[in-house]
Amino acid sequence: MNSGVVPISDFQLAMSVILVLITGAISAALRLGLLKSLLWGTVRTFVQLTFIGYVLKYLFTFNNLWLISLMIALMSFVAARASVKRTPNVPQYPVSLAFWSILTSTLLVGLIVVRIIIQPEPWYSAKIVIPIFGMILGNSMTGIALSLDRLYGEAYARAGEIEALLAFGATPWEAIRGCVKDAVRSGMTPTINSLMVVGIVSLPGMMTGQILGGADPHEAVRYQIVVMLMIAAAVAIGCLLLVGLSYKKLFNEDGALKPEILKSRQ
Repeated sequence: MNSGVVPISDFQLAMSVILVLITGAISAALRLGLLKSLLWGTVRTFVQLTFIGYVLKYLFTFNNLWLISLMIALMSFVAARASVKRTPNVPQYPVSLAFWSILTSTLLVGLIVVRIIIQPEPWYSAKIVIPIFGMILGNSMTGIALSLDRLYGEAYARAGEIEALLAFGATPWEAIRGCVKDAVRSGMTPTINSLMVVGIVSLPGMMTGQILGGADPHEAVRYQIVVMLMIAAAVAIGCLLLVGLSYKKLFNEDGALKPEILKSRQ
């Protein structure tokens, strides 16, 4: 097996735009209204990935713990902000709660993977830490967005039931517990589905990238197993933290549902 990555020239990279043109032609033919977003997304992909390539090269060269920590905090903030924007049922949700939830779950799971499982030297090696934490954040972002949106959606739909339970003496937690379970389940479902079909239906990006880079398939599989399990753990912890912090925001100081939740029944 050849070692090393097969290089892609500038011309070959430019040829990849053909794929976007095909997608754009389909969107235009069907009048889906996605052409502008697709083109803008393509431009952003080229710019953002080119920029991050230079940033990562700098971080890998200096391998400074403080710079790596700052990068992870920035990535967590961007992920939290993006996840909140993906929740149409939750207007004006504070980004800070999402940030602390996603940062805590990422640090907890990421440090276990780096310090206990992979054990690079030094343990904060940028080439290991940033890709690992980036994969955790990318998947946690989707999970917490789904769970947060589902929590509020369930609360709106079941406001009458929740109010009745409160009237019979239930605590806010007892009244909202069913919504919380559905919310966490919703956030974890995509990850669990991925665990079920990985290696049969899909070959994940990290494993594929290592194989294309010349790594032994068996070693790539070992890394991918660690990645899949760490993602599942991070998504579960992130969803639990965010939903646990969020359900209280549905109630006022007296333990009653807030007026905006009750209005959803009308």
